[in-house]
Amino acid sequence: METKALQALIDKVSAKGGGRITFPKGEYHTGQLELKSGVELHLEEGAMILGSTSPYDYNKVETKQSAGDERKDKSQLGLIIANNARNIAITGCGTIDGQGLTLALTIDSLHHIGERIDPNYNKRRQRPSELVRPTLFNFVDCKDVRIEGVSLRNSAGWGLSFHQCVDMHLNHLDIFNRAYWNNDGIDLTDCKQVLIENCRVNSADDGICLKSYNPERCNEDINIRNCEIRSSASAIKFGTASYGGFRHINISGIRVFDTFRSALAIESVDGAIIEDVMADDIIAMNTGNALFIRLGQRSGNRKGAIRNVRITNLTAQIPFERPDINYDLRGPEVDYFHNIHPAPICGIPGNPIENICLENINITYPGRATKGMAYIPLWRKGDVPEQIDKYPEFTMFGELPSWGLYLRHIRNITLKNVQLSLAADDFRPAIVEEDVEGKNIIF
Repeated sequence: METKALQALIDKVSAKGGGRITFPKGEYHTGQLELKSGVELHLEEGAMILGSTSPYDYNKVETKQSAGDERKDKSQLGLIIANNARNIAITGCGTIDGQGLTLALTIDSLHHIGERIDPNYNKRRQRPSELVRPTLFNFVDCKDVRIEGVSLRNSAGWGLSFHQCVDMHLNHLDIFNRAYWNNDGIDLTDCKQVLIENCRVNSADDGICLKSYNPERCNEDINIRNCEIRSSASAIKFGTASYGGFRHINISGIRVFDTFRSALAIESVDGAIIEDVMADDIIAMNTGNALFIRLGQRSGNRKGAIRNVRITNLTAQIPFERPDINYDLRGPEVDYFHNIHPAPICGIPGNPIENICLENINITYPGRATKGMAYIPLWRKGDVPEQIDKYPEFTMFGELPSWGLYLRHIRNITLKNVQLSLAADDFRPAIVEEDVEGKNIIF
């Protein structure tokens, strides 16, 4: 293990004002490293940083608690962490591999023999919680961050986690994070001025996920473009943690493949304000759902909002089979009989979603619905449960009475050149709406 030597080098370079640390071809075995201000880690071709498979080589580092921060844990745990650092970078064409499966299984075994008890151990799913499994990167309150060119592999938990960071550029990253459960690709929590471009993500959980834990902050000025995503959950997702907000988010040029849940999921269920979102040029092949927009209320009396969302040039193909059938880690199925789900856009009574525009949308569904599997006729559409305080997911309402779009509690929605098609018959109508005011359909 070269942890001490590598950390001493990082500390020395930072103390002298910063500079580049180059990793030539070869393997470098290390536990947790803290990246300091002014330091760039540059991995040449053939260089590989391998994370330790012992949890004793990772130490939780307490971070500053911001006002209103509702994170369950205020500490950092990751292979490479950074706390309140400035002008930091990880570049090159080498590889950083967290060896997460072995690490996660070691953590699991130590829990079961009583040596390192995980108080939040998930008994139902038989796995240690994400609070004790290190991420690959864990950056908190950092500014001027650049990560470019490297291949990133096999975290024990989330992949790249950024919390309240400002001015970040993630470019040409190849992220393969399918070693274990909860393996997100990239997570942005209450970050600002972020550009993610030209990245390839293959993750066992959400591909690129925006979260907000601080009611006084938000994700703002985020640009995601020209990325390819595969996921056993959703490709691009807002939430579920949604306490503060998501503002001025631009998404474009996204290619989604073999994704179990939604190509694009926009969710406010903890009081977040989601506004001024634009998504353009999304092609999703073999995905469980094209689009999910949900305004809920699971955090007491805190009401959120979703407004001014424009989605254009979206093409999606929904299969009859589960889209992640060939993956080793498959998403959890629902526990009820159902036909193929439509794409839901749903607020709640007294708090509608506002000002939605869908333009140039082309979604192909498989059809093959049968009343023997499940049946909600139109005269019973009011029986669809509201699920106001439930975890948001496009399957959350059970069987739905339409096969294409399900619209509920919306004020002002424009459907312009929206084409919904079937590969086989479906007895349900393409679109069902309830409590929708100001619908404008343009052919």
